[in-house]
Order: sequence, then structure tokens, then C-alpha cells
Amino acid sequence: MATQMGCSPAAARAARLLLIVLVVAAGTSVAGATYVRYKDPKQPIQARVTDLLGRMTLEEKIGQMTQIERANASTAVIEKYFVGSVLSGGGSVPSEKASAATWQEMITKMQKAALSTRLGIPIIYGIDAVHGNNNAYNATIFPHNVGLGATRDPDLVKLIGRATALEARATGIAYTFAPCVAVCRDPRWGRCYESFSEDTKLVQLMTAAVIPGLQGAARHPTGIPIVAGPKNVAGCAKHFVGDGGTRNGINENNTVLSFHDLMRIHMPPYYDAVIKGIASVMISYSSWNGVKMHENKYLITQILKDKMRFRGFVITDWQAVDKITTPPHKHYYHSIQETIHAGIDMVMVPYDYPEFVADVTVQAKRGAINMDRINDAVSRILRVKFAMGLFENPLPDHTLVDQLGSKPHRELAREAVRKSLVLLKNGKGKKDGKPVLPLSKDAKKILVVGTHAHDLGLQCGGWTKSWQGQSGNDFTGQGTTILEAIKSAVDKKTVIDYSEHPDKGSISKNLDEYDYGVVVVGEQPYAETAGDNQNLTIPGPGPEVIRKVCELVKCVVVLVSGRPLVVEPYLDTMDALVAAWLPGTEGHGVADVLFGDYGFSGKLPRTWVRSVDQLPMNYGDKLYDPLFPFGFGLTTKPAADRS
Repeated sequence: MATQMGCSPAAARAARLLLIVLVVAAGTSVAGATYVRYKDPKQPIQARVTDLLGRMTLEEKIGQMTQIERANASTAVIEKYFVGSVLSGGGSVPSEKASAATWQEMITKMQKAALSTRLGIPIIYGIDAVHGNNNAYNATIFPHNVGLGATRDPDLVKLIGRATALEARATGIAYTFAPCVAVCRDPRWGRCYESFSEDTKLVQLMTAAVIPGLQGAARHPTGIPIVAGPKNVAGCAKHFVGDGGTRNGINENNTVLSFHDLMRIHMPPYYDAVIKGIASVMISYSSWNGVKMHENKYLITQILKDKMRFRGFVITDWQAVDKITTPPHKHYYHSIQETIHAGIDMVMVPYDYPEFVADVTVQAKRGAINMDRINDAVSRILRVKFAMGLFENPLPDHTLVDQLGSKPHRELAREAVRKSLVLLKNGKGKKDGKPVLPLSKDAKKILVVGTHAHDLGLQCGGWTKSWQGQSGNDFTGQGTTILEAIKSAVDKKTVIDYSEHPDKGSISKNLDEYDYGVVVVGEQPYAETAGDNQNLTIPGPGPEVIRKVCELVKCVVVLVSGRPLVVEPYLDTMDALVAAWLPGTEGHGVADVLFGDYGFSGKLPRTWVRSVDQLPMNYGDKLYDPLFPFGFGLTTKPAADRS
């Protein structure tokens, strides 16, 4: 027939071939095979994003922009709303003491619901794995960031990132809201322990190390998210930007700074994060010069996305759209519009997702929310999902369950504890004139006292199994308290008297028998606003215990806290003082250094002031008169190396 119409056989064959190519490209079945470009891992990521975006309805796009809480993520909800992301809030777990396998079962069920929808777009499950996979029972709990800043060891921090990624993947989780790259300029802030340092350069150093640990490393264009493989997780640099600079250290408050100082102090870690291929950036609750960060289009879109060329997605903090107004949720319809137009891509709406979805849908159909902005948001989210390999490997890997709380990870955490300890005082000549540390292992009798000596919860701090953290030894699954570590370190013949709050009379009665005392006191666990503290005194009964013991016995005070506290009133009574920060589950790391198996090497990641009247005071200020300066830290040699 072709020849009858004036076409040569060769031309007819070429025409048929062209028709087949066009049909396949359109995704239409040919000879029983259907080709869908976005499902082809050999295609460039951008081509896959473009293809998938072109197939999506408005409802499916809005679903991708929606992140809901685990407790609400039923199969029906995921299918109905085309949910793009699910999270666990602090303490939100599938069951008490849930195993890694139980976590995986829960996430598998959610993922299968997402995959059953028309386009089969997998969810991305997020969690605050901020010092290990800290929501999970039996996880390794590493020192909080302030302690890691004291190590000055970026290689160690990279390994911790890698271990955290493996423990998250062990529970089926592929996305963590970490690292916090805040530059905390005032220790009164309740999130200061989440910051590596008051010093921008030190925060940059640690940021550039931990992200390749979490996400893996590979060659990539600047700003393009990179998640190297199924044993890595997508990270989230937070909280953009200036969260650590709020007035008086008040959480979620106003950062009053010139543009120059904002860019000089708080922005540089985000440059490092973008260069390292960070997958997402979380916006801060705080304001910059009176403008809420969640509606700051200039900083989110023009600086972060355009100037810095960030190509991952921008996510809100928990219910942050509600918090733009006072009272929260007032003018919610308008707040949604403001935040999305400012450059927010994914919105954390743990509970009110039906209202959010309905409002965005109405505004998009009316033109109140620009469709180009929605398409950009969804493209960024899909780009990260493709980069993670979620379309190829959406389900948890059962072979990784043994990574949760593994022995190598606990040894790594123990090393981190050792390197994080900062020795602030070691003898003052008031007794025998010799350094107190390292302590003797073969003492006849020692006294160990204080609220924090035998309490894993206090040792770990906030964001441990729950949002605020808690006291106790029965909820982390594994771990060693400082008291247990001391018992393990000393000679079997050494007698240890332990009391949380000792009676002065009993100490006096045995005074001649004690070789030395170890006093372990500090802060109660806290997170965010609950941790804001305008006086920074050592909580009771800490001061009383210090005085009781140190006035009678040669003593070492180990301070367990998320920040420097006011210690000058008690300093003269102490023979030695150690800043232990919030060391996590591996108390052996404390004993390793106290007893000289390793030397002290940690350096202060932040200025230690004499009193809160000096705040804010930071390294480099013209008026700088701290008790201990930034970078201070006495050193000791291992006992075996001492002459």
C-alpha cells in the first residue's frame, strides 16, 4: 500500500519506526511492553522529574508537599491524600521498645500504600536522628553536637554521621532532620546543645564532615542533592537561618542583625551544606529583624535557592505555618499562601493535613497560589526522591536490622565521649599541689555522688526516646552510666560508696578512708523552649552536693550539661572540673579519661562566662573576659605515658 501511495519501502519502514518511537516515548503499550520514563533509573534525574511532574494531577502534587505524623499515616489516608512524606515527632514510635524489625514493618505498610496509588510515588519517612537514631530503643546515643564540637575532630564526626545513617536505615528510615548547623551565640538558648559551636568556622568544619557521613559522597554539581546509596540517608540542614542568634537566647524569637552580620555569622554553614549536596533545608521558627523566617522570600528564594543554587527541597518546622501568626493558626489560609510563595516546598502538618490540603487546592484553582511555585516545589521533592533511589528501593532492607546499636557504633560513641571531655581545672595546689587527674584505679575506697552519676536519661539529655528526654535507666535499651563505668574501670578490690545526695555526716564519718570523690551533677533533660534559661545556675541539689563533698574530700566534679553553667562560686572548692556535655549512652568514655587510659584532649566549643550578666559574650568580641575562653582545655597524657 505504501508503494501505491508513492512511498518507497525504505521510507515506509522509517515512518513506522518513527511512529513506534513516538508511541514508546508517550508511555503507550507497544507489543505488550509499556515504557514509563520516570521509572527508568538509566534516565537523567531531571528527565525523570519532568516526566513524572507532567503526569501528576493537582491533588497528587499537593500530596507530595504534605508531611504528616506517623500516628495519622494509615493506608487510607496515604492513598486518599497521595501523601508524600511521613514523620515521627519526638517520642512517636510504633510501640514501646519497638525493635528495628517492628519499625520496618510499620514503614513497609505505609510505603506499600503509597506505591499502590496511581503513579506509585514512594513516601520519604523522616525523623529527628540528631545524636544517633535517638527515637529508637536500643539505638546508639552519641554525644550531642556541643560535645562533638569539643572534639575538633571532623573525621570522627563523619563516621558518626555514617553510623547514624546505618542505624536509621536499620529501622527503615531514609530521612533525618539533621544536622543542626546553628551557630549558638547565647547559651541561654534551649537548643544550644544542638549547635556545634559559637564559632562559625568550627560549625562549618563539622557541617562539611557530617553531611557526607549521613548522605555519602559522590561527584555532583553544586546544589544538587546527593544520597550515595541505600545505606545512606537524606539529611536536612537546620534551622535556616539565624536561629542561634535570637535576642537573649529566647527560642523562636527575633534575631536582630544587619544583613552583613547575618551572612558573616549564621549563613556560612549553609553554603557548606549546599556544596556537600544536602537534600533539604528546614526553616527556623525565628524571625530576622521582625520578619518570620517562614515567610522570608528574600532569604529562602533569592539567597538560598537562587544565589546559593540549592536544588533540594525546603521544609517547614513542626506546625510552623500556624506559628506565623499570634495566636497560632489565625489567618491560616493566608499563612499557607505566604509560606509557599516564600519558597517552602514541603509543609510539616502533622495533624491538620485535611485543612492544609483543602486550602492549597482551593487557592491553586483560584490562582491565589501560583502553579509555577507548586511545580517547582514538587520538582524539588521528586529530585530528592530520585537521587535517594527511593523509586528503585522503596522498602526497608531487612539485612540492616543488626546495625541498630551495634558494637562498632557503641565503640565509636565511646571514642566520641573521650574526645569531647574538656578538662577545665586539674589541681590548684590547695592540698598536695599535684594534678588530681588521672585518678588511681587501685584506690582502696572512693566516693561517687550526684544525681547524674547513675542515670542514663540525664546523661543523654533531650531528644532521647522522647522530645524532652527523661530520667532513668530503663528506656534506652543499652548503655553504661558513669557510675557503672567507674566500677568497671577500678580495681576489683576498690570499695565504691555511691549516694545520689550524700549526708555530710556520713562523709565525715568515713573521711579518712576515701582516696577521692567523684561528683557528677548537671542539668535535667530539656528540648527547645523548655530549655531556655536566663540564669544558667547548676540545678539543685548540685551546688549543695559539690560543697558537701569537695570541702571534705579531694574531688573531681563532672558537669553533665548542654552548655556552660555558672561554676565560679564553687570553683575554689573543686580539685578538678570536667565538662562532659551530654555524652549519651557510652559512659565508659568518661571513665576512660578520668582514669588515664586516654588523655584529655577536648577544647571548649564555646565561651564559658563567669555570670549571665556577661551574655552574650563570644570569641572575638572586643569586651571579652570569660572564666574560660573559647578553645580552652587542659590536656593530660595517658597514665601509661606518665613518667
